Amino acid sequence: MKAVRKKLLRWFGVAAAATGLASGLAETDWHRALENVYYDYWHVVSKIRYQPKYTAFITVDDATLLALKDDPLAFWAPYWGQAIGTLMKAGVKAVGLDFLYMVSAESWLRKLNLPDSEISREYDTPLRAALSEGKTVLITQLVELPDGSLDVLQPPDDQRFLLPGGKNDLGIANLHPDADKHVRSFIPVMVPDPSYPGLSFNMQLALRAAGADPNANQWTIAGTTLKRELKRMPISYAGPPGTIPTVSMLTLLQPDALDRPEVKALRGKVAIIAANNSGTSDRHFTPYSRGADADQMAGGEIHANIVETILSGRYLRSLSSPLEAAYLFVILSAAVWFFLRLGVGAGAVLASALVVAAAAPAYLAFRYYWVLPVAELQTGLAAAFLMTLGLRLTGEERERSRMRQVFGRYVSDEVVDVLLAEDRKPDLAGEAKVVTVLFSDIRGFTTFSEKLSAHEVVEMLNAYFTRVCEPILAQGGTVDKYIGDAVMAVFGSPVAYPDHARRAVRAALGMAREAEAFKAWMRNRFPDRGLADFAIGVGLYTGEAVIGDIGTPKRREFTAIGDTVNAASRLEGATKEMKCVVVAAESTVKAAGDGVRTGRMETLTVKGRSEPIRTYEIVAEAGSV
Repeated sequence: MKAVRKKLLRWFGVAAAATGLASGLAETDWHRALENVYYDYWHVVSKIRYQPKYTAFITVDDATLLALKDDPLAFWAPYWGQAIGTLMKAGVKAVGLDFLYMVSAESWLRKLNLPDSEISREYDTPLRAALSEGKTVLITQLVELPDGSLDVLQPPDDQRFLLPGGKNDLGIANLHPDADKHVRSFIPVMVPDPSYPGLSFNMQLALRAAGADPNANQWTIAGTTLKRELKRMPISYAGPPGTIPTVSMLTLLQPDALDRPEVKALRGKVAIIAANNSGTSDRHFTPYSRGADADQMAGGEIHANIVETILSGRYLRSLSSPLEAAYLFVILSAAVWFFLRLGVGAGAVLASALVVAAAAPAYLAFRYYWVLPVAELQTGLAAAFLMTLGLRLTGEERERSRMRQVFGRYVSDEVVDVLLAEDRKPDLAGEAKVVTVLFSDIRGFTTFSEKLSAHEVVEMLNAYFTRVCEPILAQGGTVDKYIGDAVMAVFGSPVAYPDHARRAVRAALGMAREAEAFKAWMRNRFPDRGLADFAIGVGLYTGEAVIGDIGTPKRREFTAIGDTVNAASRLEGATKEMKCVVVAAESTVKAAGDGVRTGRMETLTVKGRSEPIRTYEIVAEAGSV
């Protein structure tokens, strides 16, 4: 239980620490900038997210400027009046004029002290008539003065006094880009004081379209409550530039404007008149200003997207801080669980895959108007992996290195991994365990060594051991030692496999097959030496043995000693008398269970034991070919 608690504490500690680190870094500017990159590309990949139905963009485009090139923009009041009048006749709910004049044309003409004329008195009449209808919202601009105070630039008095709604027919048009100059959010109420014209331009238009009272302290539109407070809200862009239905202002000035389909389609919408021509400076970076098709968006279209967001209720929603932390912790907990169980290489591959995959749920959530953290999660995954790596380097890797040093020469890497995963490590100081010991040697090795040179004997043994030890390692056995031409292996230690006897039987049969195949190698390698056919004998015995790291301080080895080892060695010698390849004690056959096919049976009295041993020839394992 202590080991389990330690593992749980380590797992929970790493997951919690990685979550805390990622959450803390998420509050930094550089991390927010990274999240914004993902946020922007979700827009780019999604392209058009929905079809806008509440707004329209009336553009003062190049065609309009060319058609009215003889009139300075400051003297466009008749054209504004005509365009707004056409929009009202077309049935729009509200009109927003995104142009700010500090002085009217008539006031400017009076300053020149020109002779009194009808045109100087009535030049702005069409615009005044349109404004008096009460469906138009004019823009103001919030500016910071040299002393640090804020003030609002407003339309000229002779226009403002005509507005039936007074301050409620004015809206602050400032956009609020992030530090990277991209406009991703808006502020519906810029000055909460109700006595001040502090509502944003887009908010005033949305309230007008929704039939809400601009003087209220809060408004519920499309299921969302907006309060008279300074608060940023996300803009849910409908799509890249050009997604909002667009009509050239020049179209509204045509005699047949009301008969045109694009003008008829404006009924019931909020129409925003703003510049969108090649010379305008009213263009801004948005989330769509990335990638191959990056472009800026006209300020009027951004306002239209904000109005669309308010009236549709399609706000992008972020998780609350507790939910975001829980989201991170759940994913990081699962990742840490794997990191603690996988090797460094596999863990690094998994961490890399998860870092890439972290974007998938965020993009899917974005399609449903939720914003999930990506960079924050990726930071957490990287931190979790590095923390587990640090734990390995400071603790587990030292243990792994020691285990490999002790056992690496005798067992496969897989067995070392099993050892490290077990709660109970082998007692190197010595312990008694029931194991199965395997002994094998080469028949007639003395004759081989007499007919071969020293180099050839070493070559033959290396080739033989390479082949014959593979079945031992494959079955999780430990190659205990090489004694001349003999091999000693132990099954059931250091890893306590419960089926160690069956594994030993499989390994012995595999060794017999390898030895049979090695005959061909011997004939091909030494064709003219008159060597007898290559053969081996294998003895198996299951019983209790003493296991430990035995030797001197300068030379030690992890080995098994005792009667079980001696008996296995004697049974290997008995294979010559029984004229078979594999001989196993009755204890091994019983422990191996059903499915072991045996041949002849004999009861042998072996040297060093007073009691006889019942032995069986092992022929095959049931189901094997």
